Amino acid sequence: MKNTKMMIVGFISALAVSVVLSTSLLAKSNTAEPSEASVEASRLQSLAKFTKVLGIVEQYNVDGLTIDQLIDKSLQGLLSNLDAHSSYMDKKSYENLKTQTDGEFGGLGITVGMRDNALTVIAPIEGTPADKAGLKAGDIILKIDAQSTLSMTIDDAVALMRGKPKTPIDLTIVRKGAADPLKFHIIRDIITVESVYTRMISGNILYVRVTSFDKKVAADVKTALKKNAAKSKGIILDLRNNPGGLLDQAVDLTDLFVNEGVIVSQKGRNKADDVSYSATKSATITDLPLVVLVNEGSASASEIVSGALQDLKRGVIIGEKTFGKGSVQVVMPITDSEAIKLTVARYYLPSGRTIQAVGVVPDIEVVSGEVKNNDKTFNIKEADLKKHLESEIEKEGGMIDVTEANATNKTIITPAQLNKDIQLKEGVDIIKALIIVKGK
Repeated sequence: MKNTKMMIVGFISALAVSVVLSTSLLAKSNTAEPSEASVEASRLQSLAKFTKVLGIVEQYNVDGLTIDQLIDKSLQGLLSNLDAHSSYMDKKSYENLKTQTDGEFGGLGITVGMRDNALTVIAPIEGTPADKAGLKAGDIILKIDAQSTLSMTIDDAVALMRGKPKTPIDLTIVRKGAADPLKFHIIRDIITVESVYTRMISGNILYVRVTSFDKKVAADVKTALKKNAAKSKGIILDLRNNPGGLLDQAVDLTDLFVNEGVIVSQKGRNKADDVSYSATKSATITDLPLVVLVNEGSASASEIVSGALQDLKRGVIIGEKTFGKGSVQVVMPITDSEAIKLTVARYYLPSGRTIQAVGVVPDIEVVSGEVKNNDKTFNIKEADLKKHLESEIEKEGGMIDVTEANATNKTIITPAQLNKDIQLKEGVDIIKALIIVKGK
């Protein structure tokens, strides 16, 4: 083995000498393309340096790692240092990715990303174990069980959080505004998500909630819009805590509201990666007043939809600044069992601005919370005079609590429910104003 290692170092030395001689000859020659030759010489020098370091580490490192292990670590370091979303996938992580896209698996129901080199919750998916446990967008995951996430890749973190349904996991969370880290005990489950659902507000406002962008989102929203067209005078599109999904669904969803103009474009280093997606008049089915709700858990496809509608002056964006993921990743197999996930392009909104690390800033910024009210105060009005009170007391036995009766009605959102969501309440107020202005 020692002789083999020496042969590696000897080969490096010979290669380095060869590169130096080649560089000297290139400097003296006046070829038609000196710049290309110079670039090629630089590539050889860099490869020689890498191979030399590899040989030295293999020979002298205290842990005695094999050449295969060193190559894997080199690839991991290379990809992870490019950006937060690129990564090298060995056999195990590549199989995990294929399981996630092709099969059924147990998980928590959160989308994670890297923000300032910290593993951050982009959004909990509505109705999943993570959502029910109380995880929030912006939470920083400090530990997964007893394992620290510092220097951990996204793929490694996802692999740890995924597991068999009904098995437990503990997450230690750092949350803005909390004095101490929070610990969450969560039971994994099969993740099934209702991507689109609708409610009516005040009888004439259609509320459309999109929790993620799967392959049926645009079709489901289109069906909902057509079904409720007769009674709808305004639309609220809720993209809060929507971590994104398929690009074509984001484009098709936006196209339902916009009849012309660029929706989004992507630009990469290679011209082949440059694509522009435009609205088509034939796909547009409504011109009703539109409000879009977003927050820091709105990412990727959600930012494309909200940002495009904002740039094209088609809707009013309400809520909080979005996450800021505007890059395109592709998975490229390098062997039968290994692959790399590489960022190849960035998304750009109709105005030309980027989403990446910037996000979408709402037209009207509203932090989450409840509407403050003074329901407990007592006020006397004309209708509260003695005779009126006496007549109402007589009927008290037959009274029905309308709020409670409607609380379980999944077709409407009640005033009481609105008061628990100030962002939605603000959206309803804006829609009502837009309906009046439009004269509907």
